[in-house]
Amino acid sequence: MKNDIELVKNLHEKHNQLLLEISQIIVGQTDIINQIFIAQLCQGHCLLIGVPGLAKTLMIQTLSQLLDLEFKRIQFTPDLMPSDITGTEVLEEDKTTGKRKFTFYKGPVFGNIILADEINRTPPKTQSALLEAMQEHKITANGKNYILDEPFFVLATQNPIEQEGTYPLPEAQLDRFMFSLQVDYPTFDEEIQIVKNTTSDKKHTPSLILTKEEILKYQQLIRRVPVSDNVIEYAVKLSTSTRPGKPDNPDFVHQWISWGAGPRASQYLILAAKTHAVLDGRPTPELSDVIKMAKPVLRHRIITNFSAEAENITSDKIIEKLIDTIKH
Repeated sequence: MKNDIELVKNLHEKHNQLLLEISQIIVGQTDIINQIFIAQLCQGHCLLIGVPGLAKTLMIQTLSQLLDLEFKRIQFTPDLMPSDITGTEVLEEDKTTGKRKFTFYKGPVFGNIILADEINRTPPKTQSALLEAMQEHKITANGKNYILDEPFFVLATQNPIEQEGTYPLPEAQLDRFMFSLQVDYPTFDEEIQIVKNTTSDKKHTPSLILTKEEILKYQQLIRRVPVSDNVIEYAVKLSTSTRPGKPDNPDFVHQWISWGAGPRASQYLILAAKTHAVLDGRPTPELSDVIKMAKPVLRHRIITNFSAEAENITSDKIIEKLIDTIKH
């Protein structure tokens, strides 16, 4: 226990160093960076939704340098095949024996941080190849299993303004992402700073903050963080209250929601709350940590109906209303 408290303190300090270092390259987006780091420590994956040009790729690339992780980028296109992600077997001739054999060449999924750019531009068969790797942390080729290197973390991006010719992720596959993050435009002052930074000849080289081994150690720490029963009960209550058809749930849930969040949402709420508390230097989470993590965990798990769309009610608005309604 004493050792874990020391680890909490160390991780809190490392987190502050990471934010300071990344701010030398990325202006603003502190909440997004925090949530990406939280998901990584929880061994979860993120879906980033935002228009082009908001430095999503640069943010993830910089994070991989700070954490000493191998970064791979996959540009999803309509003609992308599953083997373009996982790798392929090639028939080669052994020059010494003259015999032919299959050699497996690893695809870009064999990295630590995988950026799946515009994941909704590729057909479901190719999407599922990546989603299987996310779930199992391994891929299968010709009956052989290949274990992916740890830590393994996927960030998939979606462009919200170009939907023609896209293949939206089904709800069951969306559920595999721990967080759905909305990347917004910078403020006026932030954009001024961005222009100054990117139009000068000054370049900042990121310093290493955490090693792979340290990340794996902190991932195990998060699992050991104790949580009080009332925090767990609140997280489960928040998750189950999104489900229409349950008589105890508020009227607006039945009115606006087609499908609510499943049990995975409750698990991720607690893991995220634990990590949020630890990064803040606290050894155990409070109700406020669950509330802070509610939107990124729940927004893609709440499927609104036609009535909600007609009234311009988003899943974020429903989550806010639930937080106001449920006693805590």
